Amino acid sequence: MAKPKTIYRCTECGFESTKWNGRCPSCGAWNTLEEDILLPVQNTSQTHRKTIDLSARIQQLQNVDTSADVRYQTGVGELDRVLGGGLVRGSIVLLGGEPGIGKSTLLLQICQYFGKSHTVLYVSGEESDKQIKLRAQRLGVTTNNLYLLTATDVQSICDTIAVNRPEIVIIDSIQTMRTGEIASSPGSITQVRECTNFFMQTAKQLDIPIWIVSHVNKDGAIAGPKVMEHIVDAVLYFEGERHVSYRLLRAVKNRYGSTNEIGVFEMQENGLHEVPNPSAMLLEGRPHGVSGTCVTCMMEGSRPILAEIQVLATKSGFSAPRRQTQGFDYSRMIILIAVLEKHLGMYYGTLDVFLNVVGGFQLDEPAGDLAVALCLYSSLVDKPISEKTVAFGEVGLGGEVRGISHIQRRVREAERMGFMRCIVPHQCLRELKGGTYQIKIAGVRNLRQAFSVLEKDAKAESDFTKTQ
Repeated sequence: MAKPKTIYRCTECGFESTKWNGRCPSCGAWNTLEEDILLPVQNTSQTHRKTIDLSARIQQLQNVDTSADVRYQTGVGELDRVLGGGLVRGSIVLLGGEPGIGKSTLLLQICQYFGKSHTVLYVSGEESDKQIKLRAQRLGVTTNNLYLLTATDVQSICDTIAVNRPEIVIIDSIQTMRTGEIASSPGSITQVRECTNFFMQTAKQLDIPIWIVSHVNKDGAIAGPKVMEHIVDAVLYFEGERHVSYRLLRAVKNRYGSTNEIGVFEMQENGLHEVPNPSAMLLEGRPHGVSGTCVTCMMEGSRPILAEIQVLATKSGFSAPRRQTQGFDYSRMIILIAVLEKHLGMYYGTLDVFLNVVGGFQLDEPAGDLAVALCLYSSLVDKPISEKTVAFGEVGLGGEVRGISHIQRRVREAERMGFMRCIVPHQCLRELKGGTYQIKIAGVRNLRQAFSVLEKDAKAESDFTKTQ
């Protein structure tokens, strides 16, 4: 029998080399070549190959039955939203995130709901039965349909699943699993890929959904080769900072639903709790009468979320002023500063500028440009923006305010949260015609008109205060 051949495969582009290099010759990425074992190819010559006819398994598309219920509800609305309506039977879902972010906690919590009508097998390669029991007691998991198995040999685990036929399986985690057919250590590229293939075949053949937990590497990507993400049906990322109690669950791949939805959770002492109203959570504790703050509305899939943007422009003590952003594209902020200097005569050359999106959200759509520009203006002139004002729109290089999508959903969300003034692109006003809104809507064509709306609102508020 031929011996396995050792090669080095790039985790970014898949380039293969017989020797290790610090930099991939194909894509140019550094430190991405990892050791892999090329398994010998079996003899498939026509003289030894047995003919297998699969004609009996061919089905016409119109005859495939989809009337049966093929989704399991998890009992967690935010998780069901990200999955596209629930856990699909026979699917394999990869849940990734940093250690301690809450992956095992979330899966153990949904076992309580699954256990009401389904049997769940929890396979752990990292923790003992007693450790899982202690964590289950802390989370209030008391179901009798949850079964534990501590093992790392993937073939034995798949055979056990085939014999006992649980309705749902959880593997925690894929980095601890190994197959005896490969000599490499657990967590290596070859082991992770082959173990995932074993679980994928088991899930499809037995029509059993399987959750797979995976850690992330130092770059924030799921540990293991990209081919692992191609094997599974859905890839979910758990995001969040350890010192922040809020967690975001985001789908980067989903064969059975949208990849634009997110789920918001809050980590508490007794586990993860849903946040059904992220806008109220993000706007809680807003400062009053402080310059450089404004609220915008971003779209996460079909969900509008209000987020507060804060900008601080202060005199710099260095020859080259500092520019720093958190939750917003750095290059985009530099462009907005250049637009304000060019078309409105504002000067930031001697000022440090710091921008922050409150709550840890990432504002990566152009609809937040207008709110950022208003914050930059407010912080420069040291005039606060009304707490009841919300703004969204894209800003062009000429200082014009361009139209955005989902304008009706954004306005309705701002109205629901009690805002009184909404600054939107003038092009979007025609989409709002015919609707009844309690919020005042101001359509602007450029930044100069947007600043005029702020000045009029500030003057009206000042006059109202004087009459009281």
